[in-house]
Amino acid sequence: MKLSLSRPLAFLDLETTGINISTDRIVEIAIVKINIDGTKQVKRKLINPQMPIPAGATEVHGITDDMVKEAPTFKQVANEIKQFIEGCDLGGYNSNRFDIPMLIEEFLRAGIDFSVEGKKFVDVQKVFHLMEQRTLSAAYKFYCNKSLDGAHSAEVDATATWEVLEAQIERYPQIGDTVESIVKFTGEDDIVDFARRFIKDKGVEVFNFGKHKGKPVVQVLKEEPQYYDWMMKGDFPMNTKQKLTEILNRTLLKK
Repeated sequence: MKLSLSRPLAFLDLETTGINISTDRIVEIAIVKINIDGTKQVKRKLINPQMPIPAGATEVHGITDDMVKEAPTFKQVANEIKQFIEGCDLGGYNSNRFDIPMLIEEFLRAGIDFSVEGKKFVDVQKVFHLMEQRTLSAAYKFYCNKSLDGAHSAEVDATATWEVLEAQIERYPQIGDTVESIVKFTGEDDIVDFARRFIKDKGVEVFNFGKHKGKPVVQVLKEEPQYYDWMMKGDFPMNTKQKLTEILNRTLLKK
């Protein structure tokens, strides 16, 4: 059984300076786009993060400051990347919690409006963890019976993720062969912001952290308007601040 697509599915893999979505930056991006007819297009770029790459990060992905010093910044390639994945659903390995939030944050920093409205997010790790509970290299060995040579090269990892999903579809007929059926199976949350500072409870945005956890965001903004200022000045991702502002503006319009 092969993946049945109603629109292209772009598998993302990022290598970064670290794992803090607010402060770290992309140093390599690879996108493996699977078209509706099953053909594959690949885009891979080294990115100058405009900050030193920590030694610990280099140990993981092998990318050094010297390797990216002549590379373009994310802002310089943002439009090209946006155009490549326009009209695509997005997939990856742990992508819903890292790669996609990091990419959205970089778009925001570059001043690029990239809407995820209506897109589906297929996180292959979620299928794997629900079924087998392991890592990408183990998943590749388990499902594809091959060793993942070159792990932590963004293109290698993104391609391996696509191959793993194809094998998962073959092995688990119950997950279906469409993006919609896989997302339904994995039970992905109704995302408000990618850092998950807010979640939806019965369709209402509520705080997912701190002293107001579980309270509707609109209620808190009305009762404690200074909380908005505190969050906007705090070390929260730009995507979180963007969504908070959208909720505030929507609240003001109702007055």
